Amino acid sequence: MAHLLVVESWVGSMSRLLPRALREAGHEFTFLTRDLHHYLRSAPEGTAHPLLAARHVLTTETNDTDALLSFVERAHEVLRFDGVITSCDYYLRAVARIAEGLGLPGPASEAVANACRKDATRRILAEAGLPGPRFAVCADWAGVTASARDLGYPLVLKPVDLCAGMFVRRVDDETELAHAYRAVAGFPVNARGQRREPVVLLEELLDGPEVSVETVSYGGAAHVVGVTDKSVGGAPAFVETGHMFPAALDAADVEAAEETARRALKALGLDSVVAHTEIKLTSGGPRVVEVNPRPAGNRITELVRHVTGVDLAGACVDVALGREPDLTRRATGLASAAIGFLVPDEDGVLEAVDGADAVRAADGVLELQLAEPRKAVKAAGSNNEYLGHVMVGDAQGPGARGRVEALLAQLRPRVAAR
Repeated sequence: MAHLLVVESWVGSMSRLLPRALREAGHEFTFLTRDLHHYLRSAPEGTAHPLLAARHVLTTETNDTDALLSFVERAHEVLRFDGVITSCDYYLRAVARIAEGLGLPGPASEAVANACRKDATRRILAEAGLPGPRFAVCADWAGVTASARDLGYPLVLKPVDLCAGMFVRRVDDETELAHAYRAVAGFPVNARGQRREPVVLLEELLDGPEVSVETVSYGGAAHVVGVTDKSVGGAPAFVETGHMFPAALDAADVEAAEETARRALKALGLDSVVAHTEIKLTSGGPRVVEVNPRPAGNRITELVRHVTGVDLAGACVDVALGREPDLTRRATGLASAAIGFLVPDEDGVLEAVDGADAVRAADGVLELQLAEPRKAVKAAGSNNEYLGHVMVGDAQGPGARGRVEALLAQLRPRVAAR
């Protein structure tokens, strides 16, 4: 049995998947946060939050990395940690530094920092010779307009240090560019109270479908678990509306995506990490969108588990302990699994989701999670505004995508004006 330090977490599915993986492996964990109430507020009514299964709950300022390192060193002297982990993007860099400081297993902190900064990722991949979009890093409006004229429209504007698609926008002219730039400039502090870098990334718009490659790296080698597809809506935003695993691709596209992900991980120097690398399969070949040095979100890890039996949350725990993860595929009875998200297109207050009973009773449904009535609803501009999801499996082949889309169409949210 090992003892892991968990530094912060998301309040969504991974906050439950990691504790479950720890428990099933027979490990214990200590949870460290700057604000325990942030998590208590997110617990479903009548259900204890899984983070409260921690052996200890410690509180300190997790946004001051130097002070955090000092606190953890003192805690380690008493509690003795065997590994350190997080499921929250905004603390991946701090966790990598803690692991290095304590001499615990983990990826190189510089590699994690570069993967967490979209501009640094672009620069490193370009230097390594990986084909990518033309891009520019801009620190002010004058630089944005000059770079946009040089790159040419249409473009994608991105903050360099946010996640879940926040403020990522397609822009087709200078008016749209100004609107997108003002929006991200007006968000100087992220959801965890950390001050953001005041720079944006401009990229040429890539054509083709987007997929993600799920990998587990250890011992200097990146092991591909599979390729997941993605559907996107909410233009000019890029809101993920669904996924299927495995992606319905021909063998050449699968091989190209996998090789591109391996090259990207190598260029960044990422090892001892579960990664989620997003790739566009363009007419000119695969192009890296971004490299995330953590397990996939949006329940993709559960799609993988339902089809292959491989537990990516468990693999994340294993590599944090310096142990070889079990990536053995097992028969699960499913050939594909897909998830579709209920994406709101208007503001208001949720009254109900009609059609839920019929969807819940449908064959092959693996999960149905819906927001509770009286929830405040915001028209989706990122992956943070979902009203729920449905997940299904298919035993015969790649039919899960079609089935989930048909079921999702039966869910009709009733939203009242505020």
